[in-house]
Amino acid sequence: MTPRIAVTGATGHLGGRVADLLAAQGVPLRLVVRDPDRAPHLPDAEVAVASYGDAGAVEAALRGVEVALMVSAGESATRAQDQATFVSAAAAAGVRQLVYTSFAAASPDAVFTLGRDHGATEAAITASGLAFTFLRDNFYADALPLFAGADRVARGPAGEGRCSFVVRDDVAQVAAAVLGQPDAHAGATYTLTGPDSLTLTQAYAVLSEVTGQRFRFEDETLTQAYASRREGWPGEPDWVYDAWVSTYAAIATGALAPVSPDVERILGRPATTLGAFAASLT
Repeated sequence: MTPRIAVTGATGHLGGRVADLLAAQGVPLRLVVRDPDRAPHLPDAEVAVASYGDAGAVEAALRGVEVALMVSAGESATRAQDQATFVSAAAAAGVRQLVYTSFAAASPDAVFTLGRDHGATEAAITASGLAFTFLRDNFYADALPLFAGADRVARGPAGEGRCSFVVRDDVAQVAAAVLGQPDAHAGATYTLTGPDSLTLTQAYAVLSEVTGQRFRFEDETLTQAYASRREGWPGEPDWVYDAWVSTYAAIATGALAPVSPDVERILGRPATTLGAFAASLT
């Protein structure tokens, strides 16, 4: 009998795609969601309701499961704390291994402020004694059109820094492969990137050429970046502005530039190019 695997975030893009891939392979699932009405209808899938910060609900949702995909929670001021609660509750429930979607260059002092949350969560998982696999994905190529907004101009303090943007579906396929053979990947940390390291100017040139829509990148100083966001989106808490601006500032450092072979190593095919992703948008 194939063991049941828990998939969190199953109503979202990444968790939902992983659940689809596993269900297509006949893997029995437990979908851990906050809103059961939005849970996908998949064969041999149970639905359990829990939010990361509710230890009792998480423990109940994961009881009887040995392996769980922990998709990082939505951005919030309490994300690191909520994720630490989830980890403790998973251990209490008897989970043996967590596969956690982290971030490239995650660390307590990451320039990308939300990367610090991922570093804290990795530390919590390691300290818990659970077996783990960390999937450190780079910024999603899928987010590039969103960064640009309605006017198709992305603005931020990235300079000539490079980033090896990864296509989200590649991350989902890697996660499904790891969950299919969790013991083979226990203790591993994989950095998931695309095959090319591009400046934002280059990335938006690819999007423009392939889609026929004119995208461009406009560099800002840190001061300009904070000012433009506070003007365009007034009233947000400081951590939100820090996250938005540090997305670009992290690229400027070069920390997100390296290309990793891990997607190809796990999937047996090259990582998807930005051009191929852009073609899927047309």
